[in-house]
Amino acid sequence: MTDGNGTTEHLPGRSRRRFPGISSRAYEHPADRSALVALRRLSGFDTVFKALSGLLPERSLRLLFLSDSVRVDDAQFTHLYAMLRDACYILDLEKVPAMYVTQDPKPNAMCIGLDEPVIVVTTGLVELLDEEEMRAVIGHEVGHALSGHAVYRTILLFLTGLAVKVAWIPLGNVAIMAIVTALREWFRKSELSADRAGLLVGQDLQASMRGLMKIAGGNHLHEMNVDAFLKQADEYESSGDLRDSVLKILNVLPRSHPFTTVRAAELRKWAASRDHQRIVEGHYDRREDDKDTSVYESFRQSASHYSDTVRTSKDPLMGLLRDLGDGAGDLGGKLRDRFAGRGANGGAKGDGGGSGGAEGATGAAGS
Repeated sequence: MTDGNGTTEHLPGRSRRRFPGISSRAYEHPADRSALVALRRLSGFDTVFKALSGLLPERSLRLLFLSDSVRVDDAQFTHLYAMLRDACYILDLEKVPAMYVTQDPKPNAMCIGLDEPVIVVTTGLVELLDEEEMRAVIGHEVGHALSGHAVYRTILLFLTGLAVKVAWIPLGNVAIMAIVTALREWFRKSELSADRAGLLVGQDLQASMRGLMKIAGGNHLHEMNVDAFLKQADEYESSGDLRDSVLKILNVLPRSHPFTTVRAAELRKWAASRDHQRIVEGHYDRREDDKDTSVYESFRQSASHYSDTVRTSKDPLMGLLRDLGDGAGDLGGKLRDRFAGRGANGGAKGDGGGSGGAEGATGAAGS
């Protein structure tokens, strides 16, 4: 059944809307979108990365997955193959990416590749998630493929490995790690984009929430609560003083993924937004218009997003930046109060817990 914009088709489990011709710009996070639009418009960009592909271990990775993992197709892991084809159908991705299941108890998934994207999911993830939760994860990875994230993820993996090899060269390591840090910041935003794609594919917010909770706390849903889980994200953002704000930054820098509670809160916020509703109604950016996208407009939207983040954030550091922007007079006093955990009126703030956690040094699983 077609309404002229979106189409509803009967897919396994229930009816889901598909989005013919949808551009990845429709669901991309503003910071992710501005970087991608700029890169796509760079003259010779494709040529440079094709040349770089000779240095990257992509061919080796493909052979490794082919020889030591299980390919998902119509003969193996058929239920995952059905989900993969459905995800490509819903997002109108013409060529179905290759997909493999690899033996690893840690729940994880990724989409890599320069010439063609390859999706890899671990056995830990397959065993952890139910069908609807897994559908959202596969949609997440197909979203990466549609956005072209696989190219940059492959480069990030390569540069991270290179940084380890040249760690003994002080300046060389510093230069590479600067690039890696910038790529990680972009990639954390691209994960938020892919979470949105997963929701467009699964069309079940609760399944997306359950999947993120399981990635954080394991297969113990009877012991977890969505509202309480999302409250953790609010506490993480608002509690503590400037020392905690600094620790949060240090904790997130080595990560390629945002913290899981933050991802859940961001996804729920987007699901309730007018932008998401317009996509569901069939009003969305089309792939055929990608070539006409303004780099300036994309950067303007990204800057507007970061400005709104500073304006609405409950984080103590963001509050200090607002004060500076408003021309705070007693800067020394405000810094002293923020580091002491006092509010704007000088009174002590509640302890609130949450210094960012010890998890920051590890990468998040689940895509």
